[in-house]
Amino acid sequence: MTREVDPITLQVIGGALHSIAEQMGNVLYRMSYSSIIRESQDLGAGLFDRDYNTLCESDSTPMHIGSLPGYLRGIEKSVPMDAWKPGDCVIHNHPYYGASHSPDIGIVMPVFFEGELVGFSANTAHHVDIGAATPGLVIDIPDMYAEGMLLNGLKLYEEGKRNEWLWKFIKDNTRVPGLVMGDLEAQIASAELGVLRFQQLMETYGKDTVLQATRQLMDYTESMLRREIAKIPDGDYTAEGFLDDDGRNRGVTLPLKVTVRVRGDDVEVDLTGSSAQVPTAFNVPFEGSTKVACFFAFRALLLDTYTHEEYIPQNEGSFRPVKVTAPLGTIFNPIAPVAAEARFSQIQRVVDLIIKALAPVIPDKATAGNAAVLSFAAYSGVRPSGDYWVFLEVNEAAMGGRPNSDGPDTIEELMRNTRNNPLEDLGMHLPLICDRYEVRDDVPPGAGKFRGGAGVVKSQRYLTPGFMTHEADRHEDAPWGIFGGKPGHVGKVELRNDETGKVAYQPAKFSGLRTEIGDTITYLSPVGGGYGDPLERDPQKVLDDVLDGFITVAHALDDYGVVLDEVDDGYGWALNLSATEKARSEKRHDVASA
Repeated sequence: MTREVDPITLQVIGGALHSIAEQMGNVLYRMSYSSIIRESQDLGAGLFDRDYNTLCESDSTPMHIGSLPGYLRGIEKSVPMDAWKPGDCVIHNHPYYGASHSPDIGIVMPVFFEGELVGFSANTAHHVDIGAATPGLVIDIPDMYAEGMLLNGLKLYEEGKRNEWLWKFIKDNTRVPGLVMGDLEAQIASAELGVLRFQQLMETYGKDTVLQATRQLMDYTESMLRREIAKIPDGDYTAEGFLDDDGRNRGVTLPLKVTVRVRGDDVEVDLTGSSAQVPTAFNVPFEGSTKVACFFAFRALLLDTYTHEEYIPQNEGSFRPVKVTAPLGTIFNPIAPVAAEARFSQIQRVVDLIIKALAPVIPDKATAGNAAVLSFAAYSGVRPSGDYWVFLEVNEAAMGGRPNSDGPDTIEELMRNTRNNPLEDLGMHLPLICDRYEVRDDVPPGAGKFRGGAGVVKSQRYLTPGFMTHEADRHEDAPWGIFGGKPGHVGKVELRNDETGKVAYQPAKFSGLRTEIGDTITYLSPVGGGYGDPLERDPQKVLDDVLDGFITVAHALDDYGVVLDEVDDGYGWALNLSATEKARSEKRHDVASA
């Protein structure tokens, strides 16, 4: 039996592992061709042991790194453990064999040390187009085969020799081969670096010491999460909501139900009571997405790096205390061959509902309702040369108010963590013009002692005819307020043509919309709910929000009981504290009398 690694060496190896994952992520996004990886950093990278445990992860999108163990378990169905050879490289994206969804292509390479398979170097990244029914993204499709190429544990390289036929197959089945093949090359370079660095770490400290250190680090992270779970009173905590529709059957909402069961230092997330699977791509792969969302929720709530003085290694230990249950045949555990590509808004809502369910027992860690959605837009068209252009864009939204501060505005909240795409990059490469990109100002953030975050507005105008597919939700169910806070507001999508002036409101999800020159798509994200009684908000903060354009003078009075006087001091408004005190007293009396 290997001796325990001393604390100092353990810390050094833990830091080295995290550094390796960060280097892998940096290589991947710096070498990539498509903006969704190069700019938005929609990727994940890390190292794994022979049992597919996550040993380290890049600081990127939580969705990707949490799903990679599922990829590895899915690949094992095609590539058993004894079939791996040095120099192998496997590509995988099958949603029913562990992938998060089909556009997230995984690249896996084995790590051999002194002739022994000791682990894996792996990454995933979202690819611009995999030859699906509509360019870039899909929603209203009949089955998983319409999602595009399904690559189920195939060897791109075998013992260092490139599989040219497979490479050609992938190139011939995407609308944008220059981007996709370049991004695959970047993924391979990232995985190769992980192999090299893991081997170098073992050369420095010894294989047994490094592997023992990884076991201790995983146990340590697990013990930290269990310690925090144990602080929550045992019980069953439930929250419910709904999704707008499945992208085809308009007006038919989809129920969501989350029950969190806390027993000692174990927790279960039970999604029983949520919608049955739907006939479109608006389903969620269980292994690669549903489970990962629940793992993320508890790590974010209970092991936030900024609320702990202790070092928190990012590894498999944070997954172990969390059990996830979703009945087979439901939206969160669909049965093949139903499609499951458009899955992010659903898992965002799962995280939001976990927070809502636990808010009464961990009020110091919970937020009010977040936007908890994903606006994922695929803009596309055909150039005069006959070549496609495809652009994927993730739009920001807003968080709910927090125990001690307002919800952040215009942010990638919850599981997303992607970066925005610079408008300059857009203008240089694509026939689109961004006419508006700013804070949403047509509705106020959810009122509270700490207000919700303000949403984002983005308008993209087509300079040529094209197509658009949009994956989003929450046009019907507003983010909730908490502890006396008021709800936020739902999102919306507008289509306006510059020449005709015609405006049409679109549903949150639509597929293959034909666009003409001058058509402008405007997305307005949901805004966050408020935390705490609005009448307890600092009046100066209310004034600041008026001066900053987040709310109007009327909102200041109606929602917060704050009276403002018009003044000629360069700002336009000033607090009337005596009138505010009176207005708030009257509002409290009205509430007590109701």
